[in-house]
Amino acid sequence: MPETATPPARTKVLWFARLEYRFHAWRERRARRRGHAPTITPFPGYAGPDWVRVLGRVMIVPPMKQNESGEYASVRGWRSFVAVPIGYAQVTVTIAGVDHEVVADRGGVIDVRLPAVLEPGWQTFTMTVEDGEPIETRVFVVGPEVRFGVVSDVDDTVMVTALPRPLLAAWNSFVVDEHARQPVPGMAVLMERVVRENPGAPVVYLSTGAWNIAPTLMRFLRRHLFPPGALLLTDWGPTHDRWFRSGKAHKTSNLRRLAAEFPHVRWLLVGDDGQHDDEIYTTFAAEHPGQVAGVAIRRLSPAEAVLAGGRTAVNDHSAARVPWVTESDGAGLLERLETVGVVSA
Repeated sequence: MPETATPPARTKVLWFARLEYRFHAWRERRARRRGHAPTITPFPGYAGPDWVRVLGRVMIVPPMKQNESGEYASVRGWRSFVAVPIGYAQVTVTIAGVDHEVVADRGGVIDVRLPAVLEPGWQTFTMTVEDGEPIETRVFVVGPEVRFGVVSDVDDTVMVTALPRPLLAAWNSFVVDEHARQPVPGMAVLMERVVRENPGAPVVYLSTGAWNIAPTLMRFLRRHLFPPGALLLTDWGPTHDRWFRSGKAHKTSNLRRLAAEFPHVRWLLVGDDGQHDDEIYTTFAAEHPGQVAGVAIRRLSPAEAVLAGGRTAVNDHSAARVPWVTESDGAGLLERLETVGVVSA
């Protein structure tokens, strides 16, 4: 029986983070005694001409029943959080016939950039843990000629969640059947239209949601006809030096990373006024004005704003150097983007 991985030497670590790791290690030992083996849950990533950002998570996942079509039937949100993460797992990533040995982080998350030369568009490769069956995953390779991309928030931008309010966040994340989750009206049409007008454009769904919900989110996007794209989520647990990860820092750092990795791409930034999207996008547009094609902020309805704990104030962007539009749904945002020339009328 494989032994639980020993974490590498670290500097001063918050005691609660150490406690969390020990709890997951105990759960891992129990799961292994029951004969369960770890597997990899792959997440769609993105890539450049000579590198790939590989995303996934190593976990022991409880079995879930599927219906005749292969969909998961009546999946409650809490099931996404009962899987056991395998910290510091050794993973073999095989891209274009070349093996790369990587190590997951303390929460079992794989997020690593590897060298590889792949053709533009969606490509596949495999990941393996503990000599198990290879797990296939996908990555979108951005061609060198591509000049346009989309970064979109998820909660209350493509999916109605009212996430900021803790009680409702818990209800939506742990209780609600995933088939009951509703898309924001018109957003799938907006996203599909933008991608259709810009062949080869990458789509990145950048959210403060937990990696646990990635499989649910992927099924939701597919079910409601959103264009496929890379997922950049986060881990809700404590870090080595703070109690909770900063969602704002997560979004800001990933936007800056995209700007550095694709200096030739101008991004359409899509978000809502229920969290910090306006502030984050304002800062990014000021830092990288030449890499922002436009900003589209969805206004929450009065009822959604109450559930979300209110709106964040949207700044006056009338003098902004990039097109900045706001509306209450996808259809309105699409019309506004047509008016400012981001989308063809």
